[in-house]
Amino acid sequence: MYRVRTKRNPHDKQRPKIRKFLTWMLLCLAIAFLQPLIAYSVTQPTTINPARVTPIKTENSANLLEQGKALYQAGQFDEAIRVWQQATQIYQQQGKLLDLASTLSNLSLAYQKTGQWQEATAAVTKSLQLARSLESTTASLGAIAQALDTQGSLYLSIGKGEAAIASWKEAATIHEQLGDKPNQLRNALNQAQALKVQGFYRRSLQTLETINDSLKSEPNSLLKAVALDNLGDMLTTMGDLKRARQALEQSQKVLESLPDPNLSGQIAVQKNLVLLRLGNLSRAEDDTNAATEFYQKAESSTNQPLSRLQAQLNLFSLAIEGNKSTETEKLRSQIASSLTNLPTSRDAIHARINYAESLLKLSQQDKSLLAETSQVLAEAIRQAKAIDDNRTLSFALGSLGSVYEQNNQFDEAQNLTQQALAIAQSLSATDIAYRWQWQLGRILKVKGDIRGAIAAYSEAVSSLRQLRSDLAFVNSTVQFSFRESVEPVYRQLVSLLLQTEVQNPKEKQLQLLKAQEVIESLQLAELVNFFRADCLVAAQVDINQVDRTAAVIYPIILEDRLEVILSLPQQPLRHYATNIKPQDVDSLVIDLRSDLRDASSQDYLTNAQKLYDWLIRPAANAIAESQIKTMVFVLDGPLRNIPMSALHDGKQHLVEKYSIALTPGLQLLDPKPIAKQKLVALTGGLTEARQGYSALPSVQLELQEINKQVPASSLLLNSKFTEQDLSQALINTPFPIVHLATHGNFSSEAEKTYLLTYDGKINIEKLNQMLRIRNRSETEPIELLILSACQTAVGDKRAALGLAGMAVRAGARSTIASLWSVDDAATSKFMVSLYQHLSEAKTTKAESLRQAQLSLIETKGYNHPFFWAPFVLLGNWL
Repeated sequence: MYRVRTKRNPHDKQRPKIRKFLTWMLLCLAIAFLQPLIAYSVTQPTTINPARVTPIKTENSANLLEQGKALYQAGQFDEAIRVWQQATQIYQQQGKLLDLASTLSNLSLAYQKTGQWQEATAAVTKSLQLARSLESTTASLGAIAQALDTQGSLYLSIGKGEAAIASWKEAATIHEQLGDKPNQLRNALNQAQALKVQGFYRRSLQTLETINDSLKSEPNSLLKAVALDNLGDMLTTMGDLKRARQALEQSQKVLESLPDPNLSGQIAVQKNLVLLRLGNLSRAEDDTNAATEFYQKAESSTNQPLSRLQAQLNLFSLAIEGNKSTETEKLRSQIASSLTNLPTSRDAIHARINYAESLLKLSQQDKSLLAETSQVLAEAIRQAKAIDDNRTLSFALGSLGSVYEQNNQFDEAQNLTQQALAIAQSLSATDIAYRWQWQLGRILKVKGDIRGAIAAYSEAVSSLRQLRSDLAFVNSTVQFSFRESVEPVYRQLVSLLLQTEVQNPKEKQLQLLKAQEVIESLQLAELVNFFRADCLVAAQVDINQVDRTAAVIYPIILEDRLEVILSLPQQPLRHYATNIKPQDVDSLVIDLRSDLRDASSQDYLTNAQKLYDWLIRPAANAIAESQIKTMVFVLDGPLRNIPMSALHDGKQHLVEKYSIALTPGLQLLDPKPIAKQKLVALTGGLTEARQGYSALPSVQLELQEINKQVPASSLLLNSKFTEQDLSQALINTPFPIVHLATHGNFSSEAEKTYLLTYDGKINIEKLNQMLRIRNRSETEPIELLILSACQTAVGDKRAALGLAGMAVRAGARSTIASLWSVDDAATSKFMVSLYQHLSEAKTTKAESLRQAQLSLIETKGYNHPFFWAPFVLLGNWL
């Protein structure tokens, strides 16, 4: 049915990144399904060595029940089924309906492990019916909760995540009613697992953190080990690798401390699972040697076929990445053999899809492997249909569509992708749907159906907006990254919108407006990803209503060109492009930033003029004729690291003609002008060397000069500039301006973005908490936050994202900060001039900044951009 015609494939450079992202996601998903669900039914068995269990001939149903538990824990599921079937017959004959209900629930779990889904469903349904039919007692309520927990496990295994959570929630209510804390926690763990499988990372993490907090004071147990393991796995997915390692290593220690031989089967399974998680963590840290060691240890230390297969799949993926052909071929043979012997289950199907994704990578060197890849996925599709697991079926169909896409069989690829998408949408599985919408957009673009491609991409972006809170947790330090799995969707849609020729002016404007909206959405999504929390409030802003003397410029870095969308007051949007590769933009930005920081050289002029030619010159006449006063830039990627004030038209710098402001997006703008009132400022900073940072001797002069101009200021200097003192000052007195003169670092990672105090560092979240406490008692937010002596991290192309993040999260309506640390004396002169102009009634913040920069340009010894260009204004410029 599914046949791939082997041919060369020159299309779509994004596919390697997409496959890398899919591989990482499948790796995490496949291991997730190996996690034993902590169901009520599998309780502490009697003292039996599960490795040496031999079925006994007995009519004693209690013995049969306990022996079945030991067999189950040892992974001998077929034997457990046989024993529990005997027990159900005896309980049926004896009329012991409560024991029968409990045994049927256990039997359902064993059926689930062997992929006998109809039998599993029948057993748990009968168990629940029997338990509900009994008189309401503590024992019967416990049996109902047990059956509901088992039903939840069944639903999750066959891809019905929402139904699983519904069953578990009903069971949780009963556990709480009975005061059964251990099973409440097991139930909550199961719910967290279901949330993760469905892509709801934020909710899953919150649940796991609550569980682990409640277990901290409890003695070591298997439940505690599993909870720590799940937390470590989720933190790895999020990219919080330090905390992930702490949780996983603690889980290992807990497991090593458990002496009870009755649990040795479950403990062995859990130990093996932690090894797989640690392998994934090492892989996320780019330590492939350590990852290989963990995977090899996991493979050799288990007798469970699926656990061994997962370790082999991970080793196979690593061998492909390392171009280890001999090892690759050996593992490929082992995996192909193992797959044929696995019973049908969701675990096994995901293992097949994982294997197919690795084969797809390998097929780049050997196209004949495409046929095997399609066969593996075709079998995954058949099995997903057999167990009625529509979520997994969608994944398998879409993955096969990706194979056909790679082989340029676009009709077949489109058909499979549309099938996968229809299923995902019917399940409201937005986390899967956006991938197939994206894939469909790529396919339709290649087929020349541009309108269809734009529609598919637009749906993908819409899906991503719904997922924003959860995808925020996917950190760029792990392979499953925002930059590979999310950002390209936005950029490829913008590219389509801007390159599509439209004759109708009205329709063209609609396309430009949509492109503007998409790039704003990308900026917002990028900040949400930076914070790893959906903490931003966005609202549509009409720039013509905010400032009719401002132009808004959106530079957009695409795969093959640099596009610019320009908004001028009371005029239609326009756009223009320069054919240049992203890596060439990166190179120019690195060179220009380096030259700007060399005050002894004029080498910066060449690249400053080139960047002006890209961003401004094509519309320079129109901009001049519009008589605008302020240029507002919504910068993209590495361009954020360059001060736009330093752009040069061959005669003068841009700041010599226009006030300049930056914003991460108009949606985040507080449009009200600054409240003209008597200036009151809270000032603080360091002159002394602290925590390995150099002294800033001119800070004292800078702050003293400010205090002369703003007599109502309050000063926190050196030992008084602590987190506690700053927080208290913010609470006690309403300051419209907060000025902090201290070392600071802006990075593309929120954890590495901070301000230095006398006794420590204030990161973004601490600053937000301090200002939020102040704002609870104040009706007006901070008008202006000034950060001097700060800098963006050297060598970090996206470092200025941290500056934007600090500005947005601080809650101030405007922020002035520096892209690099500047000469102390120059900074002091700059700040004196800035405050002089801020006190003028009719001068905007942007114009105050411009005048302060011009004062340095006109001062001998300070006219090089090194001294005045790094100061930028973010947010409201009025």
